[in-house]
Amino acid sequence: MAAARVDYIAPWWIYWLHSFPHLDFSFRLVDSSFQPGQGRYQQSLLFLGAVAAVCLGVNLLVLTIYLLCVCCCKREEATETKRPSSRCITWTAVVAGLICCTAVGIGFYGNSETSDGVYQLTYSLDNTNHTLAGIDELVSATSQKMKVGLEQHLARLNEIFATRGDYVQSLKFMQQMAGNIVVQLSGLPVWHNVSGSLADMADKTSYVEYYRWLSYLLLFILDLVVCLIACLGLAKHSKCLLIIMLCCVLVTLVLSWISLAMDTAAAVGTSDFCIAPDKFIMNQTQNEISAEVVHYYLYCSQSLRNPFQQALTTFQRSLTTMQIQIQGLLQFAVPIFPTAEKDLRGIQQLLNSSETSLHQLTAMLDCRGLHKDYLDAVIGICYDGVEGLLYLALYSLLAAFAFSAMVCAMPRSWKHLAGSVRGYDDIDEEDPFNPQARRIAGHNPPRGQMRSFCSYSSSLGSQTSLHPPAQAISNAPVSEYMNQAVLFGGNPRYENVPLIGRGSPPPTYSPSMRATYLSVGEDQRRHYGNEFPA
Repeated sequence: MAAARVDYIAPWWIYWLHSFPHLDFSFRLVDSSFQPGQGRYQQSLLFLGAVAAVCLGVNLLVLTIYLLCVCCCKREEATETKRPSSRCITWTAVVAGLICCTAVGIGFYGNSETSDGVYQLTYSLDNTNHTLAGIDELVSATSQKMKVGLEQHLARLNEIFATRGDYVQSLKFMQQMAGNIVVQLSGLPVWHNVSGSLADMADKTSYVEYYRWLSYLLLFILDLVVCLIACLGLAKHSKCLLIIMLCCVLVTLVLSWISLAMDTAAAVGTSDFCIAPDKFIMNQTQNEISAEVVHYYLYCSQSLRNPFQQALTTFQRSLTTMQIQIQGLLQFAVPIFPTAEKDLRGIQQLLNSSETSLHQLTAMLDCRGLHKDYLDAVIGICYDGVEGLLYLALYSLLAAFAFSAMVCAMPRSWKHLAGSVRGYDDIDEEDPFNPQARRIAGHNPPRGQMRSFCSYSSSLGSQTSLHPPAQAISNAPVSEYMNQAVLFGGNPRYENVPLIGRGSPPPTYSPSMRATYLSVGEDQRRHYGNEFPA
């Protein structure tokens, strides 16, 4: 039925979505015509959402099995010392992040398109509501003028023209024309119920659309935050951030599948409406408005007859006849009855204002204005709205894939961090790139420094052997002692070494002092004599 009209042709994605199988919960086919009030049709849309929920369950089950297999899998002995490749983890995170950012960009576009389509729908509904309310107001105001205002003027003129039968007959004729106008206006459809329904629909649609748009915006921000946490966790090698990232990824994964279910059901339902919107609107308004009137506004063809043309023509002729009668009375009756001029002028102004209302009413009842609002609403929801829902569905799929990849990369990144910590513990203490080795070196000097100090002590002992011991003790520089204290400070094995420079033997014997004695030069042994056993 929609294909018969030239100015609206449903796009290809409407036919594609309309061809989706409509099944109820008992797996029986349901008529794909848009019937939101029927239970089976509602079940067919919920069934599409249930399919996405099943996909969510399968996705979570596969990820759970994968994580259990990776966590429970034991390494082989030959590969225990090898770390997981960080390059694979990095590329997985980069690809997942790029896919997530791409999905968010697509989601932003789809959310904007859907919002534009819904805004065009609500704007058209408001315009239609304004037009219908204006028609009711004009009809009511004109009828009130003819019933009350004109009757008051005619009643006073009947008293003034009581002695002139021909003038009284003209007044009765005008009263008959006014009654005819009221009858014609009462035959026009009353749009009060329709305009109230449209206003309520526009308000509810705007309310739901605002929170839908805001919810998707928060979901996009959450996706970007999760990607940022994942990058920080991998860059800082933080297990805490990786755990937070895993929890957030699982939440966003569930939300992505839920959004896919809602977008799919909404897109299919809207496509069922867009495939034949005229048929649905005629079925919904058949109890309030005649089919001829609805058909006139939905198709608005030049070949169609205006159903209000006869009433408007009668209205126009009655006004013209009344104006002719008033002109005659003003010309012939006012010179005889001057007091009648005020009421005759009042009737003339009333007829002029009624004629203005007639022109406005004719323009409002014309099909072109309402038909344009109808086309704007249908094109907005069926083109921009459904297209935006498709982009949002694509966003949900890409986001689910990206977050699944992040979950799969989580165990490998965890093993990489654990392997890095064990690698630091296995490095030799003399490795300068090991942080622990540098901390140990601050407390235990390396052997090279020990040998250098022993050579320095040997040469120092040779120099002091040329002088008496007391002179060496009294003239020993303080800086020598301080340098030796810095080199050997904190090490209990060399606590007595500074005494060598002063020529004094250690008070006690210990194996550490024996090693020191063996490491010093020949001159030192001659200087100390037999105080140190060989």
